[in-house]
Amino acid sequence: MILYPAIDLKGGQCVRLAQGDMARATVYNPDPGAQAAAFKAQGFEWLHVVDLDGAFAGSSVNARAVEAILAATDRPVQLGGGIRSLEAIANWLARGLARVILGTVALRDPALVIEACKLFPGKVAVGIDARDGKVAVEGWAETSEITAIDLARRFEDAGVAAIIFTDIARDGLLTGVNVAATAALADAVKIPVIASGGLASLADIEALMAVPGTPIAGAISGRALYDGRLDPAAALALTRRAA
Repeated sequence: MILYPAIDLKGGQCVRLAQGDMARATVYNPDPGAQAAAFKAQGFEWLHVVDLDGAFAGSSVNARAVEAILAATDRPVQLGGGIRSLEAIANWLARGLARVILGTVALRDPALVIEACKLFPGKVAVGIDARDGKVAVEGWAETSEITAIDLARRFEDAGVAAIIFTDIARDGLLTGVNVAATAALADAVKIPVIASGGLASLADIEALMAVPGTPIAGAISGRALYDGRLDPAAALALTRRAA
C-alpha cells in the first residue's frame, strides 16, 4: 500500500481543513515547495496535492504553488481541485504532473473523464468525496443523490488509474479512516482505491491493510503527519514490510 502525504493549498499556503470547511483552515507551512522537499526527504514515494481554492472556483487557482512543488521534488505528484476540462488536464500533465484527479467533473460530465482516460492512459484518477455515502462536489459545497459506489461503477472499464475515496465527515478530524466504506468500494469495482479522510495513526494503516477481499491500494495522510501523530519512518516501514 502506498502512503501519500497531502499538501492542501489555500492562498498559496499548505493548510488543513476540518471537514472541508474553508473557514476552519490551519496553516502548516507557507512554503509548499519546502514542504514537498521535506516529504521527499522523509522517504515518501508519491505526493498528493489539492488546490482547495480551485475546487471552489472551478479552475486552478494555486498554479504557482503547484509549480513550486513540482520544482522541489522528483517524486510523482497527483493533483486535484478545479481541473474540469481536457485542456486543463493536458496543461497540467505537460507541466510534469504524474496524475490528475477529477472530482466534480466526474459527476457532472463522466464522458469527459472517459475521454481523458483514452487520451492520457494511466494519468487520470477520480476523486469521490462522500457525505453520508452520497457524492459531494464543488469543493464539497453540494451533495448529490448518487452514492460513491454507483459513481465509481460508471468508470469501471474506462481505464481510471485510481479512485481517491474521502469520507468528508472524518476529513481533518483525526477520528480514524472509514475502513468499512473504503473496503466496500474497493470490493465493488476493479479500479484501485486510495483511502482518504481521518487517518490518525499506524492503527489506521494496519486496519486498511488488513481488510479482507480487495486490497486497499493506498492511503492519504495530512494532519496526522503535520501534527506529528504519525511518524513517517514507522508508517513507511509498515507499508513496505507488508509489501
